[in-house]
Amino acid sequence: MIRSSSNASAGRLFPRKMITGNLPIKGHLRYIKGYSVLGYLAYHFPVYFIQTEHLLLMLARDGLLKKSMTILDIGTGPGVVPLAIADFFSRLEDAKATLYSVERSEEHIEAFTYLRDSFVPRGGRVSIKSPFKTDIRSSDPAGLPEKIDLMIFSNVLNELPDATLEVRAGIVERIAGRLAHDGSILIVEPADEENANRMRSLTVALQKKGLTVYSPCSFIWGSTCTAPRCWSFETAPAIKLSRLMETLSQCEDSYRYVNTDMKYCYAILRKDGMRKENFRLPGGSKFLRLSKLHLHVGKRINVAGGKMSGELGNTRSHVYKICDGTAKTPVYAVLPSYHITPENDLITSAPYGSVLALRNVLVRYNKTHDAYNLLVSRNTKITFVTMETRT
Repeated sequence: MIRSSSNASAGRLFPRKMITGNLPIKGHLRYIKGYSVLGYLAYHFPVYFIQTEHLLLMLARDGLLKKSMTILDIGTGPGVVPLAIADFFSRLEDAKATLYSVERSEEHIEAFTYLRDSFVPRGGRVSIKSPFKTDIRSSDPAGLPEKIDLMIFSNVLNELPDATLEVRAGIVERIAGRLAHDGSILIVEPADEENANRMRSLTVALQKKGLTVYSPCSFIWGSTCTAPRCWSFETAPAIKLSRLMETLSQCEDSYRYVNTDMKYCYAILRKDGMRKENFRLPGGSKFLRLSKLHLHVGKRINVAGGKMSGELGNTRSHVYKICDGTAKTPVYAVLPSYHITPENDLITSAPYGSVLALRNVLVRYNKTHDAYNLLVSRNTKITFVTMETRT
């Protein structure tokens, strides 16, 4: 997808000194950390590159990309996000961007520079500045622009295992001081349960600091979410094996080098209060708040909420997280395959973040997992929530 370069060295991933690992060069130079960079490029780069393009397309469709943008990538690594932006913007009409980044690793900065110079043409629609070498936990380096249109934290905050929730929220809040009033912050993390839960707790903390969650969360009752064990993530079609993955996988532990699943947790935050879904359910609506499920176990009810996960079940029983912003305990819609009908299969096909009305679902409590299940049966009807279905 990225254009190739006529540079004679472009056939290699890096110049020779970057691929030597701990092997000596000319008797004395040693690049011990070079292998970690190559491992990142082999395992993470392809998925993160396509993942970024999916998210950019979502931002574009929502009208959050401007024709001329200033973008900041925090913790850029070897430059996956900048390269994806350059590729994406090359296919937009009359769109351009100036991209800044920060990174603490010299090895990643060296990889960043080589890849940028090899694959991003100078004078193109995207100007990628050299990274500022700094740790994101320290103060911002001099030279970063003000009024940034898009800030991206892609798979970086989870790599601060010693940082508390308050520290991670403080990092985002500090850098958000440079965000334009109508700008967006995109936070992306891995889709595993632990990281997804941590990220949702982070968005709640950032809301308390004055930022607004634009998506994917919908607060349809106007409540403040507490993100109770919120395993929320998006899925996309798996990518094809890269040639590097294919080569490295020719060994006994091939799983260590193959990474094609497209699953990720994300949030878009704003300063201006704008939300993707801004409507509220009226107090007299015929939908039950998810915070009241404990009073209706064993009963059939109507609820409304966002579809907040990809598939958590299997082909025998489909499971999706449902949230309306009020629940103190996780809630899941469960659809056994033998109950699928044209009236209820929207739960399987609706896009992530869609607000759905689920009518005639049976409430069950799962004591093992301390969660509520909404059993979707043949008598259940599921529709998108519109102006006509809010009561």
